[in-house]
Amino acid sequence: MPDAALAAARSAGLTDVHARRVALVERLVLQVARERYGDGPADTVAAWLGRVRDEGPGAFDAIAVAVAGHSVEDLTGVLRTLTAYFHLVNKAEQIEIVRVNRERERAASPESPRGESVMEAVAHLKTAGVSLDAARQLVARLDIQPTLTAHPTEARRRTVLLHQQEAAAALDRLTSDDLTPAEAADAEADALGRLRLLLATDEVRPAAVTVRDEVRHGLYFVATSIWDVVPRIHADLRRAFAALYDAEPEAPPFLRYRSWIGGDRDGNPNVTAEVTAWTLRAHREDALRLHRRALDGLRLDLSVSDRQVTFPDALWASIEADREAAPLAERRWRQNAHEPVRLKIMQMAYKLDRLIETLPAGDSGQPRRPGPAPDYDAAAFRADLDLIAESLRAAGLAPLADAGPLADARVRAATFGFHLAALDLRQHSRVHEAAVADLLARSGVEADYAALDEPARLALLTRELQNPRPFIRLGGEVGPEADRVLSALRVAKVALDAEPESIGSYIVSMTDAVSDVLEVLLLCKEVGLWRLVDGAVESPIDAVPLLETIADLEAGPELMAQLFENEVYAAHLEARGGLQEIMLGYSDSNKDGGYWQANWSLHKGQGALAEVCRQHGVDLRFFHGRGGTVGRGGGRAGQAIRAMPAVAQTGRIRFTEQGEVISFRYALPGIARRHLEQIVHAQLGALADADLRLADADPVTDPGDAARPPGPVAAPSDDAHALMQRLADRSMDAYRTLIDAPDFWPWYLAATPIEHIAGLSIASRPISRKGAADLDFDGLRAIPWVFSWTQPRFTAPGWYGAGTALAEAISGDDLPLLQELQAEWPFFQAVAGNARREMARARLVVGRRYNALAEEATSGAPFERVEAEYARAETALLRVGRQDSLLDHSRTIAATIRYRNPATDVLNLVQLDLMRRWRAGDHAEPTALALLVSVNAIAAAMQSTG
Repeated sequence: MPDAALAAARSAGLTDVHARRVALVERLVLQVARERYGDGPADTVAAWLGRVRDEGPGAFDAIAVAVAGHSVEDLTGVLRTLTAYFHLVNKAEQIEIVRVNRERERAASPESPRGESVMEAVAHLKTAGVSLDAARQLVARLDIQPTLTAHPTEARRRTVLLHQQEAAAALDRLTSDDLTPAEAADAEADALGRLRLLLATDEVRPAAVTVRDEVRHGLYFVATSIWDVVPRIHADLRRAFAALYDAEPEAPPFLRYRSWIGGDRDGNPNVTAEVTAWTLRAHREDALRLHRRALDGLRLDLSVSDRQVTFPDALWASIEADREAAPLAERRWRQNAHEPVRLKIMQMAYKLDRLIETLPAGDSGQPRRPGPAPDYDAAAFRADLDLIAESLRAAGLAPLADAGPLADARVRAATFGFHLAALDLRQHSRVHEAAVADLLARSGVEADYAALDEPARLALLTRELQNPRPFIRLGGEVGPEADRVLSALRVAKVALDAEPESIGSYIVSMTDAVSDVLEVLLLCKEVGLWRLVDGAVESPIDAVPLLETIADLEAGPELMAQLFENEVYAAHLEARGGLQEIMLGYSDSNKDGGYWQANWSLHKGQGALAEVCRQHGVDLRFFHGRGGTVGRGGGRAGQAIRAMPAVAQTGRIRFTEQGEVISFRYALPGIARRHLEQIVHAQLGALADADLRLADADPVTDPGDAARPPGPVAAPSDDAHALMQRLADRSMDAYRTLIDAPDFWPWYLAATPIEHIAGLSIASRPISRKGAADLDFDGLRAIPWVFSWTQPRFTAPGWYGAGTALAEAISGDDLPLLQELQAEWPFFQAVAGNARREMARARLVVGRRYNALAEEATSGAPFERVEAEYARAETALLRVGRQDSLLDHSRTIAATIRYRNPATDVLNLVQLDLMRRWRAGDHAEPTALALLVSVNAIAAAMQSTG
């Protein structure tokens, strides 16, 4: 069987190294499956997989008959075996990506840098004639903030992730060419041990996910690979500037992390004020412990003696000043009397130890040790590290200050502070409206705020924001909605008072009026987070509108213009440094208007919103609410950045990272580094390109002038803009015709496993705004919407509607313009390329079998529309791209899909049989569990939940 597995991998087009690795995975998994389940399930997997590899879909009918003859227990063994197989195949893919990047890095040089690397980004600046000062100014404008989100869509348990990572590490060692026989035996034993644990561990969570589970899941990645990789990206930038400019970049911390997990309460009643407070403590404790551990390493490294070099007086003075606040044992003073750097580091460590001891232990709220916390914050910690660096430079040891462990510690201190990742708060605008209405009514200001029109609301909110008195005296009663909002804001105030960087922004979901934003400011004012003093606002928090639907994206520019022109908000913006963050929702806009319309509306909206900000002198940061799949705004992050309108390229960007995307991008340090360097490469390149285009348009402007934002840059042409609008509108018509048809929803419920996804514990937030028992299109959230399309391999949210729109455009003589846009316009390349990749992942020959299951209960007409639209889209996209196949330009992805398809097909055939048994009345617990395992298995195979 291993020889057959290797032949199948090579036949699919995998590289020889990758083929040997996945063949090894197959051998090891089947070996452990035999130990765990006996020969039956393992032989069954081998037989069915081999037959599909040999015969393709022609084997489906025979295998379906065979599946029906097996017990649920046998099928569960098959599912778990293939799930473990895909978990390890996914890791093997990541290892291959790292290996290829390392090969390319070894072959690269400053003159011929590796593609999409930081070195290549800086090389482009140098080649374009950008001066050192101008290049430094570009870097200084970078503000990149990946954001871990509160709905992680991660089907795997953290325990399973740990076993996978350890198995992957053993697998990586095992495929090395220079192992001794003993080392090879040890590596194989380690891999087998982890596989045994995987098959003996519950794949499906035994209990519902809690918010605290989600917080810990996110912090795990921040505290491991992200903590390790961020300093490497800074080191890459220093190395690139040294090689190409013979200078330091003088870069501030341009890469910071944020999180929604534990702060996003929109639609999630489990995110209480108490949970948010616990989350902030967890962030702080992890940050303090990580910095404390790093100080131990620094102390061991920096053994510099004043008998060998001369230190500045400032270092000794700082040590003396801290003698009382950070007393050290007498033996430390004796042993390290001539090592001031070590003495200083030990004093810093003492203060961190005391800070950790003053944190509440568990849920008790009581500190581990009584007594006040030391007066030591993140700013003081950074200042101490800076002092050590300056002292080493003064002592003639600049390389020790500017590279290595101390440089890494300084980067981490600036990036992670004592908060690790700033926590955002989010709530729906209607909740704020209800809370404000309650406060106004109880205080006798306005009896029926909800009945007021928008002008009346704005007048009232503006007036009340200018009035210093609170509505409710301390201890006064408020309604439950107001209490929930105010309690969360009070937690935020306590956190901000202790650590100013601990809270990020306040996101207002479904913003469709200026009052939606001013209501948040009024609620902040009530708890002391916002006040107006002598015409000047004092506030430590940003209010961020979230534009989610197609209609909101269209109305967004006018809404923001009105907001900027409101006198109180203008004062608020001035207090926040003139920076406005605007969040764009990709998931709901796609669910609302379909793939092409959502992408065009988002692109067009970014340009219009950026132009409004430019006209009002407002600095802009877009926050892109992208999901993992193409149907929720996913795709290559670097390509998405380069595709943004030039006027929107401010150097500032935020984007969400969720679920299996977090696991994929951050489970291995090599993948994490590649992900982040691609983002920095794209952001720096896009910013430079926008400035250079501005310079071409205005010869007086210096392309290095960082003070002036880039001006508006039109779409490639008016004709192109008009064509894109026609494509978007026609695509949306086709999409809405599908989902609004009376027979669609019954078909969707019958043809997808949404009923079983509703019972899968993958997030703390309910899958429907109306509850899992009351599923309809409007209530279903975007994540399970896309997840359910992915399981039967339809993948329609990532392409549906494009076929109708493009086919009509081509028939109307627009093909030459479409081909020109494909060749020259990054936005069009991104949208068309993502659609092609998502279509390549579809497998309608499998989807047809799900449709047959649906036809037993309802009409199959929706599937016929999906099939026809797929055919139109494939033909049109190939003509526009001048390609023979969907993945002509992505051969590696094509090979991966070919290799994975047979095993995924087997999973689908098993899931179909289980769904049929369930609908026939077999609701026994083993069948219910097997169905959930099948959902997890296909999620692993497709590397996607939604």
